[in-house]
Amino acid sequence: MTTACLPPWLRLIPLTAITSAVFALAACGSDDDNHSFNFDDASQALARQQVPASQIGLPTSGATVTSTETPSATTGTQPPISVLAHISIAPVDPGAPPIKMGLLLPKEWNGKVVMVGGGGYNGVVPSLYSYPAAPASQGAYPLLSQGYAVFGSDSGHQAGAAGSRDGSFGMNDEAVTNFSGAALKKVSDVADVLVTHFYGKKPDRRYFIGGSTGGREALAVAQKWPSDWDGVIAWYPAWNAASLDLQFGRISRAFAQPDAYPSLGQRKLLRQAALETCDALDGVLDGVISNMAACNSQFDPATASVNGQPLRCAGGTSQDHCLSDAMIEALQTYNSAIRFSTPLGSGETQYPGFNIWGSELGEESSSPLQPTVNLLAMNTTPPASPAPLTAPYWAVFWDQWVRYFVTRDTSFDALSLDPQDPGVWAERINELTRLQDINSTDLTAFSQRGGKLLMAHGTADVLVSTRATEQYWQRLEQTMGAPAVKGFARYYEVPGYGHAASTAFNANWDSLHALDQWVTTGSAPSAQVVSDTAGVPGRTRPLCEYPTWPRYKGSGDVNLADSFSCQSY
Repeated sequence: MTTACLPPWLRLIPLTAITSAVFALAACGSDDDNHSFNFDDASQALARQQVPASQIGLPTSGATVTSTETPSATTGTQPPISVLAHISIAPVDPGAPPIKMGLLLPKEWNGKVVMVGGGGYNGVVPSLYSYPAAPASQGAYPLLSQGYAVFGSDSGHQAGAAGSRDGSFGMNDEAVTNFSGAALKKVSDVADVLVTHFYGKKPDRRYFIGGSTGGREALAVAQKWPSDWDGVIAWYPAWNAASLDLQFGRISRAFAQPDAYPSLGQRKLLRQAALETCDALDGVLDGVISNMAACNSQFDPATASVNGQPLRCAGGTSQDHCLSDAMIEALQTYNSAIRFSTPLGSGETQYPGFNIWGSELGEESSSPLQPTVNLLAMNTTPPASPAPLTAPYWAVFWDQWVRYFVTRDTSFDALSLDPQDPGVWAERINELTRLQDINSTDLTAFSQRGGKLLMAHGTADVLVSTRATEQYWQRLEQTMGAPAVKGFARYYEVPGYGHAASTAFNANWDSLHALDQWVTTGSAPSAQVVSDTAGVPGRTRPLCEYPTWPRYKGSGDVNLADSFSCQSY
């Protein structure tokens, strides 16, 4: 049904009065009656819409379209014709912040919707125009240009100056519950009602795409609301978020020790030393470590050299062009797992270390991506309490989590809390892990309804551990059986790619096309290729299914995927 099936008086009144009529009249026209859809009329009606709480699957006080606008660009290519709705979902607790969401509706709709996930602590509506690692060749509007309706939210709070590191909303229970996952269902239901009313038909397909916190959200919708989704894409997912926070605390305490925090220059030396040891382990010197497992087993900063000189400072004391013993000890903490003496409330017993050897911890370079890489890694000043925004991303995250989520004491010294022996805070931490660790590995309901899952992670991520995603995949196969998992899911690793950005290998992959083809035609992804936009712009590598990795065949253009094969460890 299109809105043209409705009489003019019905098109223009609020949704609360006409929702039942919309569904009752859904058969008045075929799905192919696109010629009768009036975009301008639908856009005008959208500005007056409300969604009652009764149509939202989790408790709210209803939703309201607060304003609409026509997206345009001040310079460059103009976006395809569309209307953007700004929506507020009212909380149950009058003291809780609302959920702010955006809904982008193209004039030329393909019948499908995409929900995009957030990042960090969220707090802002994410861009509705693109998605993680979207191909640069698709331009600035890859979702709109393909006809997708798109929506996303701030997950139920509005960030301050700290942006995605602002955890101050953690003082409110409803805001914490929304951030932990409840907002996903609320936003999805509101979008479904508004999209259905706007176009006069329900979406044919519903997809979710996100990275980091958005990757956790992608796995959350597949785990918790499998019947709502046809496919999800989870890039570098922080699925066990609270366990990761505890690892952040352990790492922060390590680098807060005297002489433990390396400078930008020292971090660059460390990466160069690791490349000298590990770059050729994949058969070619290309500035990318592809055989990460071998590198992790072979590289030792205490005995490594760089440019013919020992990486470790003589006597172990800090100097500008080497690493002190305190730095090496802290780096080994970063590289190793945190283990809990008793299982957390979520059941987790550990969080793994990170692939830091050869990865970008933050350094100086002329790359336009370098400031983002530095911010998402170790930044420019050591951990402290309260943590300044110049401290490592993970140190600020820990500081905010302890002060606002755990203790709810803004003056609490986060570095004084031992994540492996939290004392009086143990039960509160257990409660938070039950909310924030999205660790179910039984996706049977999602699989049986035809849902498809694509997961991907860069092997050089120093903010969300690649090893944690490997653990989730291994658990998925253990729970459901490898053949069953192969029927609906894939997991890929991208050597050299960091967290959302990298100067060494900045990944582009048309994951949405791969997912859509699998869902709509049954054609599973095969021979996928990932391209680089930064290290060597335009070079390609095979996107290898875990646990395989790309090895150079020994001949052929080193910048072409065809010159590499996916090899098992």
